[in-house]
Amino acid sequence: MNRMALKVFVLMFVFQTGVVKLLAQVKMEKNVDREPVVAGSFYERDKNALEAEVKRFLMPQDKSDYLENLMALIVPHAGYVFSGKVAGMGYKVIDPEKDIKNIFVIGSSHHVYFEGASVYNRGDYITPLGRVTVNKEIANDLIASSKYFTFYADAHSKEHSLEVQLPFLQVQLHKPFKIVPIVLGTQDPYVCKQLAKELKKYFVPGNLFVISSDFSHYPDYETAEKEDKTTADAILSNDPENLIKVVKDVKRMHDPDLLTPLCGWTSVLTLMYMTKDDKNIEYKHLGYMNSGDIPYYGDKKRVVGYNAIAVVEKKVFTLTDKQKKMLLDVAHDELAKVVGAKSDIKLPPEDVLDKELGEHAGAFVSLYNNGQLRGCIGQFIGEKPLWRTVREMTDASATRDTRFYPVRKDELKDIKIEISVLTPLKKINDISEIKLGRDGIYIKKGYYSGTFLPQVATKTGWTLEEFLGHCARDKAHIGWDGWKDADIYTYEAIVFSDDDFN
Repeated sequence: MNRMALKVFVLMFVFQTGVVKLLAQVKMEKNVDREPVVAGSFYERDKNALEAEVKRFLMPQDKSDYLENLMALIVPHAGYVFSGKVAGMGYKVIDPEKDIKNIFVIGSSHHVYFEGASVYNRGDYITPLGRVTVNKEIANDLIASSKYFTFYADAHSKEHSLEVQLPFLQVQLHKPFKIVPIVLGTQDPYVCKQLAKELKKYFVPGNLFVISSDFSHYPDYETAEKEDKTTADAILSNDPENLIKVVKDVKRMHDPDLLTPLCGWTSVLTLMYMTKDDKNIEYKHLGYMNSGDIPYYGDKKRVVGYNAIAVVEKKVFTLTDKQKKMLLDVAHDELAKVVGAKSDIKLPPEDVLDKELGEHAGAFVSLYNNGQLRGCIGQFIGEKPLWRTVREMTDASATRDTRFYPVRKDELKDIKIEISVLTPLKKINDISEIKLGRDGIYIKKGYYSGTFLPQVATKTGWTLEEFLGHCARDKAHIGWDGWKDADIYTYEAIVFSDDDFN
C-alpha cells in the first residue's frame, strides 16, 4: 500500500469511527428509564410487601428523631434482611414533611472501573414503589462542568448501591423530590477531590446527599466490630487524610479475611472533601450492626459491617440585643431577691421567656463591684431553658462562690453583671487549636478541673501558655505544667454585660 492510499485509508477509518461514535451517542441520548435490577433479591418485588418492609425498618419514629439541618447520610446497601435495620436508623432522622429539592445518591461501582463518575441523565429511576424523577438539568450541568463527570451506561445497569436507597426515600418523604444518581468508578483520591469541588455548590440547605456504603467485608464478628469502629471514627473526624490512611491500612490487624474496611470509600471520601475544614459541619453516629447480628441468617465467622452516619450543619446560636437585655433583667431581678431587696424590674411572663430564651445552653454569671470580681459561677451544659440557668447561676454567684462572702443588700447599687452564654465543649488534640479571646478553656485531670472564660485572656493579656498555666495552677490545682498531660476542652461564649446597655 503506497503512502497516499495509506492516508486515505486512515482518514476513512477515522471518519467511520467518528460516525459510529456519533450514532452511538445519538442512540444514547434517547431517554431510557433505569429499571430495578435487584428487586426480588435485595428487597421485596411486590409494591405492598416492599412498602411494609421499609416501614418496619423505619419504626418506631418520633419527631425527636428528626435531625435539624441534615445535610447528608451515610447508609448501607446490602440486602434489606441484613442492612435494612441500620439503613432505617439513618433514614428515620429525615423529617417526612421537609421540603428537599434534590437528593444526590452516590455510590462506588461494584462492577466496572473507570476514571471519574457517571451521572445518570438519560431517564428516571424505577422501583416497585414507582418512578423516582432524575434532575436531568443538574446531571447535565455536572457532565458539562468537569471532565471527571460523564455518563457511562454500564456503571448504572447492574449497580445496586443506588437502587436500594430509593424505596427508603420514597416511603420516608411525603413531599416530591428529585434525585441525581452518581456512580463513582475511580479509586484515586485526587479525582474524588475534583468531584467534590464540583458537587460542593450543591451541598446547601434544601438538598440532601445520600452516600451508599457498607463497611468491613468478611472478617469474623469481633474483628468487624473493632475495624468498623476504627473506620467510623475516621469518618466522624471529618479528616479525609485520616480515612485514606484507614483504607490503605486494611492489613493493620494482619487479617487476610478483611477484604476492605469500606467498600464505598471513594464516595465517602468525596463527601468528606466537601465538608473538610468546615467547623459548622458535624458528623453524628446513628447506629451499627453487622451481618452476624441477623437471626437465622448471620454467620459470625464471615460478616459485613453496617454503619449509619448523619452529617448536619450546626445551628449557630446567637442572641439579639433584646434577648441579652432580658437575660440581664432576669439576673438583676434574681440578685435583688437573693439579697432581700425589692426588685423594680418587671419581667415578661414565663411562657414569653420560654419562647424567647428557651434554648438549652450553658452559662456563667459574673458579678462585679466597682470593677472587682465579686462572684462567678456557671455550668457548661444547659439542662434547662437558658433564662432559668441564668437565674440559678446568679443565685449561685451571689451566695455560693467560696472565694467571697455572700453579696450584701447594701452592695446592690454597685453591682454590675456580666453573662457568658456558652457553646458545647470540644476536646482538642493540640493547643494550637486555641484562639485567645475567642475560646474559653476547660482543663480536666482525674478529679481535678478548672476553667477560664474567653474574656479572661483578653482582660489579662496573657500568652497562650500563661492562659493554660494559670488555669492549671490556679483553677484546676494541678500545677503550672499540669495542662500538658490533662484533657483540654474549648468552648466559645457570647459575652455581654450591663455596660453594653448603659
